[in-house]
Amino acid sequence: MNLGPTPAAAATAVVEMLHEGRFDEVEALFAPPLRAVVPAGALRAAWTAETGKHGSVTGFGDPVAEPAVAALVRVGVPVRCERGDLTVLMSVDEGGLLQGLQLAPATSPAWTPPPYADPATFTEHEITLGAGSSAVAGTLTMPKGPGTRPGVVLLSGGGPFDRDETSGPNKPLKDLAWGLACRGVAVLRFDKITHGLPETANAPGFTMSDEYVPHATAAIRLLQQESTVDQVFVLGHSMGGKVAPRVALAEPAVAGLVIMAGDTQPMHHAAVRVARHLTTTAPWLIDQGAVDLFTRQAANVDSPDLSPATPAADLPFGFSASYWLDQRGYDPVAAAAGLDKPMLILQGGRDYQVTVEDDLPRWRTGLTHRPDVTIRVHDAADHLFFPGTGPSTPASYTEPNHVDPAVVDDIADWLRARR
Repeated sequence: MNLGPTPAAAATAVVEMLHEGRFDEVEALFAPPLRAVVPAGALRAAWTAETGKHGSVTGFGDPVAEPAVAALVRVGVPVRCERGDLTVLMSVDEGGLLQGLQLAPATSPAWTPPPYADPATFTEHEITLGAGSSAVAGTLTMPKGPGTRPGVVLLSGGGPFDRDETSGPNKPLKDLAWGLACRGVAVLRFDKITHGLPETANAPGFTMSDEYVPHATAAIRLLQQESTVDQVFVLGHSMGGKVAPRVALAEPAVAGLVIMAGDTQPMHHAAVRVARHLTTTAPWLIDQGAVDLFTRQAANVDSPDLSPATPAADLPFGFSASYWLDQRGYDPVAAAAGLDKPMLILQGGRDYQVTVEDDLPRWRTGLTHRPDVTIRVHDAADHLFFPGTGPSTPASYTEPNHVDPAVVDDIADWLRARR
């Protein structure tokens, strides 16, 4: 299907299809990674829900394209409605396929610094990790003042996240970087390779190690070169926490680990659990058909017949069989138990993705013999360690918030105690 000569024209055509109810045609334009995570019918349900809230569509605005990131162009198309506008955000590749699609408020609030961070107390500059097509950009946040200090490399969660782990108006890793820098910690964070090159995730042979370890170890070595940094720790969030022990195995100079909402339940099993949860808390996103699909795909991951030849379309999230073989063979708790390094493990009490009931017990059981391991639950925190009350939902991630200052203090205090 020819949608137009430019990504902006393609994005406008997609919005017109949505308005006309041609959802099957839009879904046919999904690239494999997007098709794998958006079940049939979810696009129709989401569009119907949003236009139900905003009223009938009265017109469209001019598309706004951001500079290309690798082979992708991000385009926003304003949609005018009777009771308030919205924006359709798309990531369009060179072939006109959609690598991402999101229905967002017409104007998303800009990130603002958390009240506990004072930019006057630190400096920041850009860094590059790797070279050539595998190079990624990052930011080094360095406290001002004399003396030596600990350093931390941040690892974001699963998915094609940028260095800030941007989610709507929120940037939890930037909150952490600025909050820790104000407390005397040097912080290095970087874009994941799947952010700049999303097609990497579907390359044959690509694994979780490929997604994290090469750039994480390069970041550790770069931070070690800073004359005022005397120890380097690794802080991983979500899947970044899960893979942190593997990073420490690859780079023995790591002084210790901070694991925030690190999942221990196999990811394909967690996908089924979370999908079931969302059928009641966010039914416009996930229906029973999606649960059934994830269940079948998870069974394929568990199958003894799983091999590099298994089609990615038969597996969760469209990830290759090599990715799932690596996941299936990796036990983060066993890897952590084999490390002679102190660890701080943090969990949010309101987290429905990585939970107190499903994931934390394995950390407790596997590391109970270790006096150098500290485990704490922040009862009010959700998966992003944002404070709140009541059940956490996907919608709460779109509301401006910041990492709980108690969590930042907890990490900073633990790091200081290791010196």
